[in-house]
Amino acid sequence: MTESRLARVLRSGRFAVTAELNPPDSADPQAVYNRALVLAEVCDAINATDAAGANVHMSSVGVCALLTRAGYEPVMQVSCRDRNRIAIQGDLLGAAAMGVKNVLCLTGDGVQVGDQPQAKPVFDLDSIGLLKLARTLRDEARFLSGRPLDEPPHFFLGAVANPFAPPFDFRPLRLAKKIQAGAQFVQTQYCFDLNMLKEFMARARDLGLHERAYLLIGVGPLRSAKAAEWMRANIPGVHIPEAIIRRLRGVPEGRQRLEGKRICVEIIQALRQMEGVHGVHLMAYRQEELVAEIIDEAGLLPRRRHNRDNRGGRARPSPSPTEA
Repeated sequence: MTESRLARVLRSGRFAVTAELNPPDSADPQAVYNRALVLAEVCDAINATDAAGANVHMSSVGVCALLTRAGYEPVMQVSCRDRNRIAIQGDLLGAAAMGVKNVLCLTGDGVQVGDQPQAKPVFDLDSIGLLKLARTLRDEARFLSGRPLDEPPHFFLGAVANPFAPPFDFRPLRLAKKIQAGAQFVQTQYCFDLNMLKEFMARARDLGLHERAYLLIGVGPLRSAKAAEWMRANIPGVHIPEAIIRRLRGVPEGRQRLEGKRICVEIIQALRQMEGVHGVHLMAYRQEELVAEIIDEAGLLPRRRHNRDNRGGRARPSPSPTEA
């Protein structure tokens, strides 16, 4: 079985771009295809989130089924919050059977931060336990029970990191544990503070983490100063310096969205020059239309192109001349 396209891009040394698909509150597959088309034109892989923020949307497995059917490259996010190890192992095998090759392992936000805090959390595993589980399926061709698999999945395994949340000294050590558990690529929380990231990356390089896993830094456009303040106050783990909010406030309200995009482009350009950074993970919540503009203005094109056909929103991959 061939390795994932995301893995090939990273192993080739190219600066990778992944992006999150905001899953619809709908059973209409066309809603997924419409959002995926915007992202696939400029990204190497598309993340299917797993009830992010403990808010229910179309499932990660469902979104991945649609993406693989359309010929796109998904990253399936798997959270430990809602399923035990029995369900997770079944989902991973099902995803592999559908053609999913990239899996991002998360512990998951607590139910108290979502819109259904009365839900009962599971947390049978944490992200490190989940990485070990997925690696056992892949490398040892067996379930955690010891029962053998007839055919193992072939996953490119990922983890998340947050360089901007205390305790700061612990974050590189936590990442090292995830890499030891099996993480081959890492996607971080939003980066709006380059100085903090530089400190994290210096420590990561000291530990040799950039040579053991591919690090993709999270970025995203801010709609406005008001939206930035809301994110800082309400989304766990998001750090937005006051200087960024002052910069947004310093332009007329009607131009703050453009300024937020400009800030994102500047951060990406700075990340391209930072040793140990292998790519970016773009999170543009309800702003998918800006993704192509950001990637273009940051100088990260050309990338892979997709041509739509007339079969229910599907697409045929058409590699660019530079694709390996």
